[in-house]
Amino acid sequence: MMAEQNPARVLQRRPFGSWLLGPADQSPTTLRVRAQILLTFFLIGANLTGAAVAFTLAVFVLPGPSSDRRLTHALIAAGYAAVALVIGTAWATKRCLRATRWVQEGRPASRRDQVATLRLPLQVTMIVAFFWLLASVFFTVVDLVIDPDSMLRSFVTTLDGGIVTCAATYLLVEFSLRPIMARALLDSAPPKRLLAAGLKARTIFFWAAGSAVPVAGLMLAAIVSLIEKDVSATRLAVIMLALGGVVLIFGFVLTVLSAKSVVVPVRSVRNALTVMGGGDLNVRIPVFDGTELGSLQAGFNQMAAGLRERERIRDLFGRYVGPEVVRDALTRDQLNGVGSLSGEERFVAVLFVDLVGSTGLAATRPPAEVVTLLNRFFAIVVDEVDRHGGLVNKFAGDAVLAVFGAPTELPDAAGNSLAAARSLAGRLAEELPEATAGIGVTAGVVVAGTVGDERRHEYTVIGDPVNEAARLTELAKSVPGRLIAAMSAVTEASPTEAAHWHPHGQTTLRGRPTPTPLAVPHPSPAASGHGQM
Repeated sequence: MMAEQNPARVLQRRPFGSWLLGPADQSPTTLRVRAQILLTFFLIGANLTGAAVAFTLAVFVLPGPSSDRRLTHALIAAGYAAVALVIGTAWATKRCLRATRWVQEGRPASRRDQVATLRLPLQVTMIVAFFWLLASVFFTVVDLVIDPDSMLRSFVTTLDGGIVTCAATYLLVEFSLRPIMARALLDSAPPKRLLAAGLKARTIFFWAAGSAVPVAGLMLAAIVSLIEKDVSATRLAVIMLALGGVVLIFGFVLTVLSAKSVVVPVRSVRNALTVMGGGDLNVRIPVFDGTELGSLQAGFNQMAAGLRERERIRDLFGRYVGPEVVRDALTRDQLNGVGSLSGEERFVAVLFVDLVGSTGLAATRPPAEVVTLLNRFFAIVVDEVDRHGGLVNKFAGDAVLAVFGAPTELPDAAGNSLAAARSLAGRLAEELPEATAGIGVTAGVVVAGTVGDERRHEYTVIGDPVNEAARLTELAKSVPGRLIAAMSAVTEASPTEAAHWHPHGQTTLRGRPTPTPLAVPHPSPAASGHGQM
């Protein structure tokens, strides 16, 4: 495909799903600082919340150690949490800075950079999981020394808290890194393989974190209550209520975060489709997901680029052959198959216009000046033909062939062509006084359609009216006003337009066996009117 001339714009209303992530065009320094602040805040917040909940459940809610041992557990837990947070945050930060070094360097991401960036959420989550797993082992060993009866409780609550925290960490890190991921995947094709946990694996993991783990906590409470025979009904009710509250709150939070991680990419595609549905194809969405959703986003961008390229080619094609011919060609291809060659008889009006003395102009003026003059001439002709519903079919040197009534039918093809000719004669005299042109108009039945080979087509009209219009143009160069029409065209025109013309005798045109009745416009000011459209 050809390279796009104008780069597509990114939708600027929350391109990454949240105002916290900033605009799509933020500087590399701003991008990196913003992502690092969010990462640090979310890492510390998620781990502190998980630690607080796990500690509260293990020490104060579930049947556990006596009051004189709770202070010991609290001090040990606080010390471990402080050390783990410092080391874990530093470790995760160093890993993120290394993987996103290309952002600060201001260079495009290589394929290796893309993989490293898109795997950051999983790698940071693994760092968090390591410290939580270490905490489970550590507190189990501590309880083995100071309270052997609490080993199972400490291990399971710490492990459960770690799983929930890891799930939240994955989602929050992925959220924080969306702008960087989008820059890593800028102008990239959809990944051939997933660069992050797929939707299926992600859904199962978050089901385990949001549902299975809390339910396991409830089952643990029941097991502990069976072992601890002195647990009262009131105590058991408090345990159930506390665990139920944790299940509802954290299950809801994880569900919302998981849903948003899926909805935001889909919503970005939906919003872009809405913009495209309004006729604006110059749109692109940032690709910030390494799963199937990222493939969906990248696929949309490729589709939009293809549509823009198709529209550009169609516009370029239309500039060469006319938009009506493009529409007709597309319709014929749909009905008859690609590459079909066909034509049909049509009643049309033909307008032919040719510059007078073009050979002398080329001999006495510089080529660049001649081209400028021709372009001014053609611009006036195209403007008037388009304004009256015609089609400029050919540019032949310094001449133009225009058709009215093909490929698009007109209710008054002859009247439109005569009105265009009168208006064109007036504009050429006013706007291009340094050159004169002869204008001939006629009407009749021609064969209009596509001719050529299956590999190379051209839309044209073939028939006697085309030759007659060319002969009339030669004759028009020698009459006042430089405009003449066949009387057959005036006869076929509407009364409103025909009133602007009067007979001008007849003549036998070169190559024709019979005389052709002629007509010229009235010399009155009314002759400059635009006629019927």
